[in-house]
Amino acid sequence: MMRFFEAMAGSKGAIIAPEDALPGRPEAMPVADAHLVLGNPMAPPFPEGFEQAVFGMGCFWGAERIFWQLSGVWTTAVGYAGGYTPNPTYEEACSAQTGHMEAVLVFWDPSETSYEEILRAFWEGHDPTQGMRQGADHGTQYRSAAYWTTEEQRIALEASRDIFQGVLTDGGFGDITTEIRESSEFYYAEPYHQQFLHWNPNGYCGIGGTGMSCPAGVVTAD
Repeated sequence: MMRFFEAMAGSKGAIIAPEDALPGRPEAMPVADAHLVLGNPMAPPFPEGFEQAVFGMGCFWGAERIFWQLSGVWTTAVGYAGGYTPNPTYEEACSAQTGHMEAVLVFWDPSETSYEEILRAFWEGHDPTQGMRQGADHGTQYRSAAYWTTEEQRIALEASRDIFQGVLTDGGFGDITTEIRESSEFYYAEPYHQQFLHWNPNGYCGIGGTGMSCPAGVVTAD
């Protein structure tokens, strides 16, 4: 089994070059009218004044559940982001031939929760030091990533990373490998992946945190 994982890491340990990525397709995946748990739409148009961000934490089933359970989160959806192939399938994303990661789109009401609380759930919900894997899941599609949508988010995100790095270092963990960049195209995953752990509560969830707490209330953006 270990040899299998080592082989997977070797074949999927680097993000594919754009010119080598699969071509994809122009047709987007269908999106349900409403979130199974929150009851709100998963696709635009969204309410004005709300905020959104995209995160990668490993298997998107468990990651999505972490966010939909947060107070103030209006909707979530799973999909693919960070790569090159338009509208990939799950099988294509898992092949490491798209450049995409398994991603979660999070949309929240800033009057009910803060970006800090969203970030705390992100940092504490997985191990951001593992590179191109999360637990037993190996490959570029399982990398840790946080994509910001405003300059204020970027400042707060980078500050929270630096603060949490200090906590992790004190706890004996290595360097954070999280990919941080401006959010780009988010491609919705197949309908059966959406809120998967709601209708299949005993389903697989390969993510797990470090056990370290990310401080809240100390990250601000001027």
